[in-house]
Amino acid sequence: MQHRQFRQTEPLDKRLVEQAARLRKEAQGTHPGIARDNLVRQAQQLETAAQMQDWLSSPDLRNPR
Repeated sequence: MQHRQFRQTEPLDKRLVEQAARLRKEAQGTHPGIARDNLVRQAQQLETAAQMQDWLSSPDLRNPR
């Protein structure tokens, strides 16, 4: 079985932020309720993941001792 390789053209943190923005926009068009809350929660999680990715890839990060 062959594995397909796909090279991402944009950095992970940028893709996460774009997807979070898309979810927030989708949440604005949704009626208040569980579905909207889930979309907002997913957007928040993606934004947090983008911040963590940015922090982990920063040149100032030191190795733990």
